[in-house]
Amino acid sequence: KAFSQNMFAFTGFLGLSEQDAFWQIEREIEYAGYVLYGGAEETDRKVVRFGNAAELGYEVPFPIVCVHIQPLLAKFADELSHRDFLGALMNLGIERSTLGDIRVGDREAYLFCLDSIAPFICENLTQVRHTHVKCEVVDSAEEVPQEEPEHMTVQVASMRVDAVIAKVYNKSRENCLELFRTQKVYVDGRLCENNSRQLKPSETVNARGYGKFRVLGEARETRKGKLALEVAVYR
Repeated sequence: KAFSQNMFAFTGFLGLSEQDAFWQIEREIEYAGYVLYGGAEETDRKVVRFGNAAELGYEVPFPIVCVHIQPLLAKFADELSHRDFLGALMNLGIERSTLGDIRVGDREAYLFCLDSIAPFICENLTQVRHTHVKCEVVDSAEEVPQEEPEHMTVQVASMRVDAVIAKVYNKSRENCLELFRTQKVYVDGRLCENNSRQLKPSETVNARGYGKFRVLGEARETRKGKLALEVAVYR
């Protein structure tokens, strides 16, 4: 549609498994042009925009806004988790594809969502667990808290993805292999089934159930012949 009608077209928010499906057919559809974006840097859920801006001669922004969810009375608010906020949103009957990442702060959250669903959320999301909340669209991206990763140095025998996961999350080799067997490891949005795959600088690894980390640079060799690798870990 984007290619034949010379226009921009958008998907809803895609989870990691859906992004992997996109990457599997990338070569077949790259003629149309595409960009992935989730509303901010380091988001897991992303929208794909089809259309070639260079050929069209103009840009169309992604239909993504950020909704700030905060308690009416902070001192009486529950300690709320990502699951609490997502559950409250799902109880409104909202399709998951309209919702992006949820960044949780101190009894509050910032939700990336499609602009078409934002008014409905602001009007109807009034309670998360036992906490009464209010919602408003945030105009400035500066208000959205940035994810602060923990910087770590791990020593590994090689840059194999299973070896790095084991060190980052302090897991046994068997635990790591189970992640690959159950298809829970993604590298830059692509499903990784090869546990011996070599990681490269700047790649991001998602290990479902554990979190994600980004490789910050080239590994350096230690005196004992191991590799010291800098990673940024998002809990």
